[in-house]
Amino acid sequence: MKQPLSVSIEPMRLADLEEVMRIDQRSYPVPWKKEAYLTELANRAAAYFVARSADRIMGYSGEWVIMDEAHITTLACEPLYRGRRVGEKLLTALIEEAQVRRASHITLEVREGNLPAQKLYEKYGFEPVGIRRSYYSDNGENAIVMWVSDILQPAFQQKLQQRKQLW
Repeated sequence: MKQPLSVSIEPMRLADLEEVMRIDQRSYPVPWKKEAYLTELANRAAAYFVARSADRIMGYSGEWVIMDEAHITTLACEPLYRGRRVGEKLLTALIEEAQVRRASHITLEVREGNLPAQKLYEKYGFEPVGIRRSYYSDNGENAIVMWVSDILQPAFQQKLQQRKQLW
């Protein structure tokens, strides 16, 4: 693993959107439109974060929390800084926000071929529970549905703190 990058995790703001959209374009074949981000930032059920280092955004993430379930909608890092725990810190921020909002479990979809992301999620207890066939519109790739449950339980919270100590 490369040297971890020192970043602060902060709520995403309107002023962050241009940098977030540049990372989105470099990270995904079908990036989100600005209107989608504007809608998400106004959504009370949503939480979006940026990883900032020296006044530059290195990554971003987002989720919806509805009732007792959180759904991770997006997570991406500047390609040059991948493998430096930026994504891990963003994932942790999403987990902690889900806990604050009293969600007991979290779900997400990840590309079948995105093994680095799958390994990251597995480190935090996410397990594959299904496949959404031809989920991604750009190439018809399958999505693996992953879940982690019991995030409010002491055992999960202890594991989360142990992972954070490795940074």
